Amino acid sequence: MLNFDDVLEEVGGFGLYQKFIFFLVCLPSAVFSYLYVGFVFLAVTPDHWCRSPGVTELRDKCNWSLEQEKNYTLPLGRSGSSSYSQCERYDVEWNSSLGSCENPLLFVQNGSQDFPLTTCQDGWAFENGSSSSIVTEFELVCADAWKLDLTQACLNLGFMLGTIIMGYTADMFGRKSSFLFATFVTSVLGLVVSFLPNYTWFLIFRTLQGLFSKGSWLCAYIFITELVGPEYRRTVGILYQVCYSIGMMLLSAVAYFIPGWRNLQLATTIPSFLFLTYYWLIPESPRWMLSQKKNTEAMDVIQKMAKGNGKSFSKKFEIIEESSENLDRPSFVDLLRTPQIRKYTLILMFNWFAGALVYQGLVMRLGTSGGNIYLDFFISGVVEIPAAILILLTIERIGRRLPFAAGGLLSGGSCIIAAFIPDNIGWLATVLAFLGKLGITMSFEMVVFVNAELYPTFMRNLGVSVCSSLCDIGGIVAPFIVYRLAGTWMGLPLVVLGVIGLIAGSLVLLLPETKGLTLPDTIEDVENIRWLKEKILKTHYQQMVLHSMDIEDPATVKMVIEA
Repeated sequence: MLNFDDVLEEVGGFGLYQKFIFFLVCLPSAVFSYLYVGFVFLAVTPDHWCRSPGVTELRDKCNWSLEQEKNYTLPLGRSGSSSYSQCERYDVEWNSSLGSCENPLLFVQNGSQDFPLTTCQDGWAFENGSSSSIVTEFELVCADAWKLDLTQACLNLGFMLGTIIMGYTADMFGRKSSFLFATFVTSVLGLVVSFLPNYTWFLIFRTLQGLFSKGSWLCAYIFITELVGPEYRRTVGILYQVCYSIGMMLLSAVAYFIPGWRNLQLATTIPSFLFLTYYWLIPESPRWMLSQKKNTEAMDVIQKMAKGNGKSFSKKFEIIEESSENLDRPSFVDLLRTPQIRKYTLILMFNWFAGALVYQGLVMRLGTSGGNIYLDFFISGVVEIPAAILILLTIERIGRRLPFAAGGLLSGGSCIIAAFIPDNIGWLATVLAFLGKLGITMSFEMVVFVNAELYPTFMRNLGVSVCSSLCDIGGIVAPFIVYRLAGTWMGLPLVVLGVIGLIAGSLVLLLPETKGLTLPDTIEDVENIRWLKEKILKTHYQQMVLHSMDIEDPATVKMVIEA
């Protein structure tokens, strides 16, 4: 009895029908970039200082420029800084009785800092011309700056829980239904976020968005990989992530032309409602329907696929069932019970964690580096395209392990070097940071299928799910490293990200090469993967010998194989 992969060979592994569906599915992947890394534009933090009572009236009376106002009314920053303090002000109620317009407070011009200081009890003033962000609107600065980190951390917490929930939902109710449901909920929540009045509600609804949005992205990813032949799955999976990178590039343009976080939220949410039309445009996964014994519905989709690809589909395949084995259900203990699988699990978990941490950290750093955030964000998306091309060119020629390790080592080394580049050649630090982004993108995209190739069939889904859960933990940690450590030294986040990248890349070298290996079916296959590779090489050599000798006699064939 044929399985679904055999059917795909007849109707077309990646024909016109699948290409059209793939194009449709890639559009939500591009839009997902706003939720995953668009926080950079939501959380723009302009120059700010304490608002002091009476300063506005005094400025109007004295006709001061903004620089004069700062010079006369703001204390300097701590530790001998030449910049003005952002979190403290003089404990003064400014009014016209405090002196002349040229010298309102004599101690300011004398450079004395002995006058009592206080915190920003009356809020903050933000640089004129800065676009509205959640930082300016909810005043997430100084003592409340940690709330900015918490916002992104909660989004990633939603990602982690949502991936698990939507994974079960997709297996139970189908890929298409789960995708449409998650897309609808995410879109409605996105509209609500645009009108939220305060930080608390913003935090709650961003967490709920995370709960459904990544699940929607994952359902679409699973759906398209199930719809194409085995030889196209890795390519389709990587190109699906390339569409996310293209979405990043477009997002920088949208954010530039639509300033203000509420307007940007609306502009990136409304297109998601168009994806609900996929109810009529894309089918349910026939592979999933076969697993649920819905053979008639699956046959209808297969017929449409064959017609769309210009193929003729044989009527003899009226009932098709996916082959399955009666294996014991895997448990979490299986991931740590045997030596090799335990080693693979720990290394892969760390690489999932490091990949998300370094990737999101480098993107978030764009908001603190002081450059052109729109241009830098655009280039950050552009460098992900070569990463995908390098993967496609190397994984079947060089193998998996070396490109995988090279990505982590490249990102780690680039980040550490960039941290110590002098300010007068800051462009070089930016170039190195982009090089690090290219490296971590390679590593992040490769961990997906390397993870699947290192676990036996009966525990493959469990292994990938458990290891990938560390990805969102990395996303939770990233904002605290980037935003809090930057306050100590701007290069410190890069050093931390670099060390983590180097460790991740080095650990990959301890994994076996899986190029040319069939997927392992048992724990024994994984524990003896070197023997499995030798067995495959021996079989391949025997087939070459038989072909070169043009042997067809069964007895002779058996003798050669046994030899």
